[in-house]
Amino acid sequence: MGDDEEEYHGPATVVAGGAEAAVEVHVSGHFDPLVGGYRWVGRISADPAVDAAYAAGDTAAVVRTPDGYAAEGKLTETNVWGGYRIVGTGTPPFAVPQVAPDD
Repeated sequence: MGDDEEEYHGPATVVAGGAEAAVEVHVSGHFDPLVGGYRWVGRISADPAVDAAYAAGDTAAVVRTPDGYAAEGKLTETNVWGGYRIVGTGTPPFAVPQVAPDD
């Protein structure tokens, strides 16, 4: 993780293929000035419900953290631990510092 990135590492609920799964996630993100938006990326621990959704070609997923944050992302590939890489744009599934435009 870089110095300008925010991150979350811990328990989460992933909704993929219409099923919910309790997983561990590690996601981080940063504001990308070239596209003018927030980008986040991470990994999701292995889970049979996520496996089934991915195998069926359903790569859309929602990540919800216990603090009440949620974000839509896309499952992009499996990792060596049997989990999945997830990417998203816009508001991430964790708290980020708020900056007022006038500051």
